[in-house]
Amino acid sequence: MAASKIPPANPAAQCAGVIGLGIMGSAVSANLVRAGFAVAGYDPVPAARARLKRAGGTPCASAAAVAQRCNLIVLSLPSEAALDAVVAELAGAGAHGLVLAETSTLPVSAKERARKALAAAGAVLLDCPLSGTGAQALTRDLAVYASGDPRAIRTFAPVFEGFARVRYDVGRFGNGMRMKLVANLLVAIHNVSAAEAIMMGARSGLDPAQVVRVVADGAGGSRMLQVRGPMMVDRAWGEATMKVSTWQKDMRLIAEALAASDTPAPLFAATLPIYNAAMALGHGGDDTGAVYAVLEGMVGATPAAPAAGRNKAGKRSRT
Repeated sequence: MAASKIPPANPAAQCAGVIGLGIMGSAVSANLVRAGFAVAGYDPVPAARARLKRAGGTPCASAAAVAQRCNLIVLSLPSEAALDAVVAELAGAGAHGLVLAETSTLPVSAKERARKALAAAGAVLLDCPLSGTGAQALTRDLAVYASGDPRAIRTFAPVFEGFARVRYDVGRFGNGMRMKLVANLLVAIHNVSAAEAIMMGARSGLDPAQVVRVVADGAGGSRMLQVRGPMMVDRAWGEATMKVSTWQKDMRLIAEALAASDTPAPLFAATLPIYNAAMALGHGGDDTGAVYAVLEGMVGATPAAPAAGRNKAGKRSRT
């Protein structure tokens, strides 16, 4: 028998759970708190749980403890292994009646495995990856690609509205990830093309900040130029909203989807060496905006001084 749910401290507030409180999960949970939800969350990292508490949520000691409080749970997990572990814990603790939205960028096969395990325990898993960076997540500027049981998606709708700008219902389970990989194919290309454009402008004698501002407002603009262009200009990639090391996983998934669908992708293929070089140059922990540093190295440019108020790693100074 499933454990009875612990009511939220505020009876008027609907409870929403978040399991995985990294860059995206912490932003999602904070926005849900601001939207009026009683938020319970878990992450194995103590600092992440402390961050949730500061945001007004309730940190829990385990994933199962989150499920004791909330029927609607967002999963924001870093790997297949983490997803498997959480699913096993929830299924073993009694998951009947839960509706969970898996928002991570993981293989469809891993999510399908999780869906079946949770279904056997009486829970519904949705495949709902998010389109947007960590910085966009902070401002609720995310798109949800929701796939799976339509009735469960409608049940989860208020939670999506609490942390995302828009939701697209894209059909059968797994279509969310398929759509996300199409989006990430473009992100991979647009991120590098933004760096190329800014560098072209700078080497032509233009003010890089003005290049971003002017070009982003015209036909040549892209969300990556808008979001990561200022980061490249300020050399602020030390404040990661998507780490280069994490992005390598996404690149592998895109490559696998391209191969499985026999899709030619010469532009995507051209970006691979740039991201690999970013890893080799020690930018694994930096934001993917660090591809700008790779292009600087290719032309032998002396890196510009960090923007005022930032140190050489791109982080804000404490002075």
